[in-house]
Amino acid sequence: MHSEDVRVDTDARLVTDVTREAERFVQRGGDGLLNVFVPHATAGVALMETGSGSEADLEDAMQRLLPRDDRYTHRHGSRGHGADHLLPVFVSPSLTIPVRDGRLQLGTWQHVVLVDSNSDNTGRTLRLSFIEG
Repeated sequence: MHSEDVRVDTDARLVTDVTREAERFVQRGGDGLLNVFVPHATAGVALMETGSGSEADLEDAMQRLLPRDDRYTHRHGSRGHGADHLLPVFVSPSLTIPVRDGRLQLGTWQHVVLVDSNSDNTGRTLRLSFIEG
């Protein structure tokens, strides 16, 4: 297995496209599986279409699902930070993508995205691991 940690600055955006980082990492490999993992309590990774308004739609959905107010028991940090800690229950902190001939086998509109609602901490680690086989 080959692994690499990549620093990602989210610029306080909910959705950060990390497809290029994943593509760069697997291009030296053959066939196998790429695991993408974020070792953070307030972030997850997902596959979604980007650039078509889906990011704004996700922000709207997350606001309805996890409002940024003081209803949460977990209250340190900025207002609504308790919601940040619930995000990984809905957006997994890891995903696995098949790789063929050093290329991600994504669908036409699929992009790998980091989803992070914690604007208090914009520097994130993306852990990429490739298993050949």
